[in-house]
Amino acid sequence: MSAAQPKARGGIDLGGTKIQTAIVDPGGKVLGQARRPTPTEGNPPDVAEAMVQALREAADDAGVETADLQGVGVGSPGDADGKTGVVSGARNLPDWAGSFPLGETLSKALGTEVRIGNDVQVAVEGEYRLGAGRPFDSLLGVWWGTGVGGGIVLDGKPWLGRGAAGEIGHVVVKRGGAKCPCGRKGCMEAYAGRAAMEAEARRQHEEGAKTDLFKLMRKHERTRLTSGIWERALDHGDHMATKLVERAIEALGTGIASAVNLLDPEAVILGGGLGDRLGERYRDALSEEMGKHLFVDDRPPALLGSELNDLGGALGASLLFAPQSRS
Repeated sequence: MSAAQPKARGGIDLGGTKIQTAIVDPGGKVLGQARRPTPTEGNPPDVAEAMVQALREAADDAGVETADLQGVGVGSPGDADGKTGVVSGARNLPDWAGSFPLGETLSKALGTEVRIGNDVQVAVEGEYRLGAGRPFDSLLGVWWGTGVGGGIVLDGKPWLGRGAAGEIGHVVVKRGGAKCPCGRKGCMEAYAGRAAMEAEARRQHEEGAKTDLFKLMRKHERTRLTSGIWERALDHGDHMATKLVERAIEALGTGIASAVNLLDPEAVILGGGLGDRLGERYRDALSEEMGKHLFVDDRPPALLGSELNDLGGALGASLLFAPQSRS
């Protein structure tokens, strides 16, 4: 009797703006993918249903049934408990301040095992094993998107702390500073998170400041200032967009340098929606801001962009069902 053939596995990247899914073969090749917008209204069950539909679309694209997958890994924001599959405090998602059994809900709908991990940590592990992090044994991942998340690999192993390590977006860059979506003041995310940047843009616009950000948002039929809208505004020379992004880069440089001073990683990988769109454009400016605060400023870590880009989170999540080795 021949041995059973290895099965394909699924990955879901749950973001504040989009749900990206992928079906991956045992060798890491993408067989199918799909993307849906993250619901802006409703509650956790509505988000879970959108995730199910997006994964089913990817499975259809790959020509497989979800029940036949080895399993589905999920990268989720908030406090993602890998043991229970419960996600708590995902405040960038609608009505998700409390706890919800995401893993159990998805498993019942998809007919296969589901494992949950932190969204940025699994994306960073994807880069470590499949992408830009392959040459290094230690790295810090910074995912600049709706919020600012982080992931850490030390001595070839993910560092999770007691379960909440890597929350670089909540490193304080200005004591008593701007209010963060988390409710505290002065966090990096209060200046660099896309949601916080949009809130500040709206405040200034309502007070009479000129900007094309919201015209571009309506033109491209968006309900939020997505990463693409920020990029287009910069391309148009929009003054407000330029100033707010420069403010974000200053906060990112300050916070990342503080983390580097503590961990001394070989590399920093910048990903996420805004990171992928604007990272190369602002690489020198970010390096300069980091350099102002690095204790060992003559030996900075390599500063790299994500290689896996939009699929990084879903690919990283799929690795929750893969052997712990690099490709």
